[in-house]
Amino acid sequence: MAPSYSNSVTKIFPTRKDVAIFSDFDGTIFMQDTGHILFDRHGCGTVHRQRLDEQIHTGERSFRDVSEEMWGSLNVPFDESMKAMKEHLVIDPDFADFHDFCIREGVAFNVISAGLEPVLRGVLNEFLGHHASKRIDIISNAAEISADGSEWKPIWRHDSQLGHDKSLSVKECRAHLRKQLPGNRNPLIIFVGDGVSDLPAAREADVLFARAGLRLEEYCKEHNIEYIPFDSFADIEREVLRILDSGDLERYKKPHNRTSQPSSLGKQKFFGSAVDTRKTRRTEKGHMSPISARFNKGITIAQ
Repeated sequence: MAPSYSNSVTKIFPTRKDVAIFSDFDGTIFMQDTGHILFDRHGCGTVHRQRLDEQIHTGERSFRDVSEEMWGSLNVPFDESMKAMKEHLVIDPDFADFHDFCIREGVAFNVISAGLEPVLRGVLNEFLGHHASKRIDIISNAAEISADGSEWKPIWRHDSQLGHDKSLSVKECRAHLRKQLPGNRNPLIIFVGDGVSDLPAAREADVLFARAGLRLEEYCKEHNIEYIPFDSFADIEREVLRILDSGDLERYKKPHNRTSQPSSLGKQKFFGSAVDTRKTRRTEKGHMSPISARFNKGITIAQ
């Protein structure tokens, strides 16, 4: 029997309420796209899937419309689909350690995805184990999957052409945490991604991490968007630890998310080693992060 999944509103129960991390799944936590693995092997096939992807890119059809056709093409039992994931997916080598770090620090780590929750949860169970997997909240679309695998139907989280409005989900989670903070303060929102499809959620973030060498980083360079590049989640862990240890989260928030002005703690005192020890990226318009480059202003993402 395929598992039954509801589309209930996500609830976050971290120890800390003042910071939350949101991460894309495909291409970010895992190097490949989970949907592509299934569609190419158990559905419409690689050639037709690429044609459908092109229809999204040209605007001929909506993401939701094309996705329904792709998922509807599958004919594979859920358990068999997980075997394909186990065989073909590669996880970021430092993700498990990063997740352990989030648990130790009491920071909410959330997957936010346009995919299907049963698939994402099943993959996390396979690669991390059920105990670690259940500590990760998944904000995505639900699904109805028949026992024999002949029917896969997305149950969309939102009534929109995207099916899941990631920016709305981040806003909802921010509001949920804000109610639990003194003075109705905004939590610090950190987002991790790899592609331009992550921009709706990234626009809501105070701190943006973009996987090095992929489309989101290219977009950031093209549009002079401040970001922090990463090659693995070990890079993210170092920077997040630096933020938490600063004792002043306000300085990392976008100006409109701040409760008060950040303290006057000098860059040199806190960030001296950061500039010297980690890689940086540049664009034609100048220096792009490390974190110290974000000291007096928040991320500005093109609308």
